[in-house]
Amino acid sequence: MRRDVFQAIADPTRRLIIDMVARESLNLNSVAENFNISRPAISKHIKILSECGLIIIRQKGRERFCEANLRQLDLVSKWVEQYQIFWTTKLDALGKFLDMESRRTATKASSINKKNSSSKKSRK
Repeated sequence: MRRDVFQAIADPTRRLIIDMVARESLNLNSVAENFNISRPAISKHIKILSECGLIIIRQKGRERFCEANLRQLDLVSKWVEQYQIFWTTKLDALGKFLDMESRRTATKASSINKKNSSSKKSRK
């Protein structure tokens, strides 16, 4: 199965693992100690992160250490950025529209108030 970065970060446990190994290289047991799930479950999460390129596993003697490779998150950042630009543009346009509507409503209200006050003066 082909995995991608988006699939990897979709799971909160995997996000926590990334946070941990981004701070320091940890062996698999050290990672597993931080969770209330089985060691095989942690191994599966690490395998997914490794397949996506977010974690690099290095053998040091008999132990395997996990290191973060955060460059892969650039894909996520670029994807989010395009939608951030899209929504910023849409929200700016909505803001301008609401400002125009507010001014238009204020102008109408002012016009009605002037009309009403001139009607009252002419009745006197």
